[in-house]
Amino acid sequence: MDNERSRGRKTIMAMIQETEKVIVGKRREIVLLMIALLSGGHVLIEDVPGTGKTTLAATLAAVCGLSFKRAQFTPDVMASDITGFNMYNRQKEKFEFIEGLAMCNIMLADEINRASPKTQSALLEAMEEGNVTVDGKSYPLPDPFFVVATQNPTGFVGTYPLPEAQLDRFSVRLSLGYPQPSEEIRIISERRGKNPIDDVKTVTDADELRAMIREISELYIDERIYEYIVNLVSQTRNAEDLSLGASPRASLIISKMAQATAYMIGRSYVVPEDIASVFVPVVAHRIAVKRQAKLEGQTAEKILYDILKKTAVPII
Repeated sequence: MDNERSRGRKTIMAMIQETEKVIVGKRREIVLLMIALLSGGHVLIEDVPGTGKTTLAATLAAVCGLSFKRAQFTPDVMASDITGFNMYNRQKEKFEFIEGLAMCNIMLADEINRASPKTQSALLEAMEEGNVTVDGKSYPLPDPFFVVATQNPTGFVGTYPLPEAQLDRFSVRLSLGYPQPSEEIRIISERRGKNPIDDVKTVTDADELRAMIREISELYIDERIYEYIVNLVSQTRNAEDLSLGASPRASLIISKMAQATAYMIGRSYVVPEDIASVFVPVVAHRIAVKRQAKLEGQTAEKILYDILKKTAVPII
């Protein structure tokens, strides 16, 4: 088992290194993306146009050797475009299932908030259940199935903001942000006449990823760690600056993300530091800050860091 973890850790490090050839200066965000993938979750990237959201998803698919599809979520995209539909074949005189965009390993849901709520809910089922339902029949999605959804924080005209129930389905919400000047110079110089993704090496495959995800789910978590997670999440429900606290799903995803974090480091068990490292990215998009608290300069991240600081850390 130790040898398997060692091989898995080397593979993950190679995945990160290959991704960094294309996505410059964003190691923290890349690591969180990998952790979400390895914990069986999904990621929402919220950022302004042109910061590399689409490129990040495409690079991840290339590095992992997985099938990749991009869905441009516009108001005219229908739920059947995502799930698939039945079409009558006159030659065979029967209906045949036509696969939708969700039939892939990594799906990029670009500008998800521009699609109608019905289309969003179709993706929601795929994310949560791992299958799609068409005319009462379920079709399993490829394993692994990983959704990278994007949305712009500006330009809300003609958009349908994701409701809290759907935001809760994403393991983490990331923001790539603008690169540093030196990083931007490197991006420009390396893209003259070629696409860096073309030089990315495939370092794993679906079988190895499934094996790693299975190993990660079996990593040991002490009862005191579970109590620590629940204590942290419970405080978001009682914080006076929050109108909405985190759900039990947040506790579950924190534990899974912490297991993936421990695996990347090479441990067979979870420690409090693993919980602390994923707590804010996992919970920040699941809570709602009161209007008065926002006017006073409070943010979801500040409130969560305060909760981390004042919560007693268990001794393992």
